[in-house]
Amino acid sequence: MNWAGPGFVIAIIAISTGGWIINNWIRTKHGYPPSDDWGNTMSWGGSNKRVADGDRKVELLSNENERLTGQVSRLEERIAVLERIATDPAERTAREIDALRDR
Repeated sequence: MNWAGPGFVIAIIAISTGGWIINNWIRTKHGYPPSDDWGNTMSWGGSNKRVADGDRKVELLSNENERLTGQVSRLEERIAVLERIATDPAERTAREIDALRDR
């Protein structure tokens, strides 16, 4: 085989181009933006949609976080009451129950 011939150069160019195409196909298949010849990320029209979707997800997660924080606070208050009931002496609890009956 003649390594100095034009066929070898064309083969290297074809292999490099094929690798770049396969790389970009895999990247776009998994949701990443494609890259140019030098590895820089290209931004096409779809990137604005991705940003809007990301903003929506952040908003939904923030709302869920606030809801769960409130729920945890309420559960902590209930646990504190249950701990107080469990650790109080039986006589004290009985007196408080009797005081409530007398009302």
